[in-house]
Order: sequence, then structure tokens, then C-alpha cells
Amino acid sequence: MSSRTSSVLLFFAALFGIFLQLVAGVPLETRDVYAPPILYPHAGTVWYKHQTHNVTWDVSDPPVNITNKFGRIMLRKGGIATPLILADGFDILLGRIEVQVPWVIDGSDYELVLFGDSGNWSQDFTIKQ
Repeated sequence: MSSRTSSVLLFFAALFGIFLQLVAGVPLETRDVYAPPILYPHAGTVWYKHQTHNVTWDVSDPPVNITNKFGRIMLRKGGIATPLILADGFDILLGRIEVQVPWVIDGSDYELVLFGDSGNWSQDFTIKQ
């Protein structure tokens, strides 16, 4: 290895070390993970394709410092996530958001996943034609 290469490597190692010292000295704001339980849909709920429904969740006891206040609702089938996003970018403290039921295969093993800074899924419900 040439002396020039060694010098460059030493320089970047020193720069990285300085960066780590700076980052270690910055206090982080304490934040809490928030996973509000989904209230609707619930077991026994039947949705029909292309209908509009209000997904609701309990926001009665949120922490003071939420890591991510922006929500996303996705659909799961049979316990496996699908790529279908039903709502995105809403305030997780709203407690409800309107979604349109997508065109999917009929089934009684659908769940919604509510993402904020954590994922929380609903009980199984049914989607029919």
C-alpha cells in the first residue's frame, strides 16, 4: 500500500472518529412507540368491494412523544402483508380514516395493519364481492 493511500485512509478514519464523537454528544429526545388498537373492522365485519368504510382505532391514551405521527393502513390476507395501501400520510391521532375497499379475492382472513411508528393489526374480517 502506498503512503498516499495510507494517508487517505488515516484521514477518513480520523474524520469518522470525530463524527462519532459529535453524534455521541448530542442528546436524543425521548420518544415512545405508539400502537393504538384497531376497533373497526373487527371479527364478524363484512366489507364489499368498492364500498367506503371508516377504519377506527383507539386514541384515548397516546404517549407525549410519538416517534412517527403519520399513519398508513395496509391490507393483510392470511397473516401475510399485501402491497395494498388503503390510506397514507394521515395524523395517527385522528382515530379514524376513510378507506375504499379494494378489488381482491373473496376471503374471511383479511386484516388491516395500522402503521405509525409501530404496526398493529385488526382482527380477521371478511371481504366479499
